[in-house]
Amino acid sequence: MSFVEANPAPAAAARDPLLQPLRIKNLVLKNRVMSTSHASGMEEGGMPKERYQLYHLEKAKGGIGLSMFGGSSNVAPDSPNIFRQLNVGTDEIIPWLKQFSERMHAHGAALMVQITHLGRRGEPYADKWLPTIGPSPMRETLHRSFPKEMDEHDIRRVVKAYAAAVRRCKEGGLDGVETLAGGHLIGQFLSPSTNHRTDKYGGSIENRCRFGLEVFEAIREEVGDDYVVGMRYVIDEGETGLSMRDAIEVAHIFERTGMLDFFNAIYGRMDTERALAVDNMPGMASRIAPWLQQVGAFKREVGLPVFHAARISDIATARHAIREGLLDMVAMTRAHIADPHIVRKIEAGEEDRIRPCVGATHCQSPYRPHCLHNPSTGRESTLPHEIQRSERAGRKVVVVGGGPAGLEAARVSALRGHEVVLFEAADKLGGQLLLSQRASWRRDVIGIVDWRAEEIRRMGVRVELGRYAEVEDVLVENPDVVVIATGGIPDIDWIDGAEHVTSVWDVIGGTTPLGQEVIVYDGTGRHPGPQAAELGAQEGRKVQFVSIDAQMAQELTYAERIIWKKRIYELGVPMTFDHEIVKVERRGNRIAATFRNLASEQLTERLADQILVEHGVRPADDLYQALRPHSANDGVTDIEALLEVSQQPLTWRPEARMELHRVGDAVASRNVHTAVLDSMRLCRAF
Repeated sequence: MSFVEANPAPAAAARDPLLQPLRIKNLVLKNRVMSTSHASGMEEGGMPKERYQLYHLEKAKGGIGLSMFGGSSNVAPDSPNIFRQLNVGTDEIIPWLKQFSERMHAHGAALMVQITHLGRRGEPYADKWLPTIGPSPMRETLHRSFPKEMDEHDIRRVVKAYAAAVRRCKEGGLDGVETLAGGHLIGQFLSPSTNHRTDKYGGSIENRCRFGLEVFEAIREEVGDDYVVGMRYVIDEGETGLSMRDAIEVAHIFERTGMLDFFNAIYGRMDTERALAVDNMPGMASRIAPWLQQVGAFKREVGLPVFHAARISDIATARHAIREGLLDMVAMTRAHIADPHIVRKIEAGEEDRIRPCVGATHCQSPYRPHCLHNPSTGRESTLPHEIQRSERAGRKVVVVGGGPAGLEAARVSALRGHEVVLFEAADKLGGQLLLSQRASWRRDVIGIVDWRAEEIRRMGVRVELGRYAEVEDVLVENPDVVVIATGGIPDIDWIDGAEHVTSVWDVIGGTTPLGQEVIVYDGTGRHPGPQAAELGAQEGRKVQFVSIDAQMAQELTYAERIIWKKRIYELGVPMTFDHEIVKVERRGNRIAATFRNLASEQLTERLADQILVEHGVRPADDLYQALRPHSANDGVTDIEALLEVSQQPLTWRPEARMELHRVGDAVASRNVHTAVLDSMRLCRAF
């Protein structure tokens, strides 16, 4: 089935490949920018209700051509809800789809959903507690299920379920659907690694295609030939799965039937954490658009439109992909989580103002779809992306601290129309992120700082670097509001023998040299512990890694955790888990650290030249405490007002003019997202 482009765009837009329209059958996509389906974590009872819709609607307001949603919406009861998926296996969803599609269409955006059966990727102890099914009884490592081998009754039942699901999507006004092949049931039939059948559904490529072909045939019988139907399709599973050569042959088989309208190309497998984080959904540790050339090669072999998403996070790469004919639609999914207004900013000539996706994969955490540095994403009903000018504009706001929390406080306050001054003790903005970017694979995290620094420069915020602010420095500014964002200091004083301990931050920052034999103790499961171990190993030191947690980087997303595991294994650093540090003491020219096994409570001792400890930070709040007597609110941030994004009560000393607040690590040791969320909720009520 072929496709043709829509009528040429107006001359101004036609100069940009990204802004050219695309026609697929009767569907006209107004530009070449899209967001692919993902599990946003906002479903309610399997339905895309208000919060879910508002999240996607923001992309439509931002000019996107096509937003896909669903993140593997389930077609049948034995495809369980295990990561907050939608349920397209019931007519209950139709009214929600109608409301959703009408809202998106009102802003000129097309809307499609991804439907699937998880097959062996489900879990037998979730949702309906049914056994998982698959072409063969091959266990999946990641979701741990042993699937029942499908018989022909199962096959017929699931084929009908797919067709009924697409009928619901069409009745709901959606512009199209895609099925997910890679790693899910259709793909499990296609792949020789998961299909070991000897009947007509296994063996040859033609036989392995049979189940998928029956699915699409049933879909076409249900909704006709005019409805747009595509497939998210893995073009290469690597050595043990579907090869690219075979994937192209399979694609040709599906193309020849005329039942498909597009391929949404993905790469790699998704049955282990490493496969997901390194190949299938690469993050900061991967280069930009790692599979774009391979997908371009696939596109040259097929006749249908090809979509693709995999860390295409910058406009230059996206534009290149369309201009050079590597893709027909470029999917910037995580980039739209960071900034849903990408297209609108391109159209307005404001590409430099697009908030960058740094690839941190925070949006893949249990807290999805929240972006590490965009607190509005997923909170559209309470924290709109657009910040309005305050009715009290013109107030004086002093921000102390130039890390993420302070920069966000300054940015939001300036957008509200206030006069803002920011004091930073260091000679450079960024706070702890300046140290975080020194890890081998986390350099892009500095985009969180650079974007905000440029935004506050553009808005005329007065920034004073190298200025260690004292009480008098703040008061002389005659502020209406003071926001303390001074961060924290390493929390190591609680250790018995803390005088013999070195903070990992001192080593990462280069203020303290590394010893020859080093023990790194990680008490948080965040980035600094493994970063210090990596640094020591890279410098040729003998490093041991000891953690209080059961595994490496336990507090991080799975995508970050597996990268640190990979790095520390590659460097040959021995790791010990489930141990807490008890005391540290000097033994001649060596240092002895005593650890307690949390399971057995057995004490062990280890000797080294240096003991590095990561245990988060304690608030650096001396300035905050000194300013409290000068404030109308005694430095109290009212929680109810904060959550309602409303003006703070100033009742402690009504005669005082200044209100005082603290944000980020100056309150408690947390991550970047919570720091900028503090500032966003607080400052947009000034």
